[in-house]
Amino acid sequence: MRARECERESARERECERESARERECERESEREREREREREREREIERESVRERERERVRESERARERTCARERKRERERPRVRERERERERESERETERVRASERESVRERVRERERERESARERVRMRECERV
Repeated sequence: MRARECERESARERECERESARERECERESEREREREREREREREIERESVRERERERVRESERARERTCARERKRERERPRVRERERERERESERETERVRASERESVRERVRERERERESARERVRMRECERV
């Protein structure tokens, strides 16, 4: 009887130890699962931070592009009076060139008129000479 009692006691102890071992294993598995969840959360946070950084970089690039555009516009504004002055100078030069061409054309016309006048004078001279020869 005592031996059976010892055996049952021994079996209960083994069962308690197995139960304790199962509980410890469950606790370890729960801890591993919590650690995996913490790791997944760290990875999600890293990804969210990466997204925020890309957004900040996009905003910075957009700001730089806007500043470059503004700088080009300011430069154009500063150069506008010079551009207008260069355009006016080109117009004046074009007008001077046109006037030179017209003056040259007028001079050509005057030269042709003088040439015709010399030819007529020469013709009159020849007529006078022939008249003189007849006399």
